[in-house]
Amino acid sequence: MSSQAYLRWSSTRADALDQMENAHSAVGGTRRGRRHATEQINHAYAVLLASQFQGFCRDLHTETAVFLSESLDPPSLRPIVRIEFTRDRKLDRGNANSGNLGEDFGRLGVSFWSEVKKLSPRNGARSDALDRLNAWRNAIAHQNFDPRKLASHPANQRGLRLGLVQVRIWRVDCGKLAWAFNRVMRDHIQTVTGKNPW
Repeated sequence: MSSQAYLRWSSTRADALDQMENAHSAVGGTRRGRRHATEQINHAYAVLLASQFQGFCRDLHTETAVFLSESLDPPSLRPIVRIEFTRDRKLDRGNANSGNLGEDFGRLGVSFWSEVKKLSPRNGARSDALDRLNAWRNAIAHQNFDPRKLASHPANQRGLRLGLVQVRIWRVDCGKLAWAFNRVMRDHIQTVTGKNPW
């Protein structure tokens, strides 16, 4: 079973990302301007991917906070604790980067990244890839392509251009992390409450 957040990631959020893939495929031919058009689509795709992944993470955090708070007695404590779990949440105003995720999910009582990394030795590299995606997202959104921030990124082997292959790699990484996050939070809720949340 999966959280509602993960089900949305795998359905409606995946559909939105697939539409961007389709838009990229629709831009064809060799006429002048094609390279610029596909580069703009790559940028849009990276921003959309970062935003959809952030939405998934925020949904999962909320779902976990609700489940944990609903297990409390007396019931009058539930809304108070739920509000505290989500107060000043980084995911509400910042990127879904490794630091913000660790801090937000850590408030729910889990050693988030250490648990995620236990599930796969590749999740450490995926965490780094997520930070690179967000660095590109910020560069695109703010139109500030600082070579010092982007030059060392694997996506930048051909200057400050972002290719479709790199965005697709990030999408796979986000998918693997989404599965891991879903699993970590399910296991955490089971440990804390003794109940299977999903």
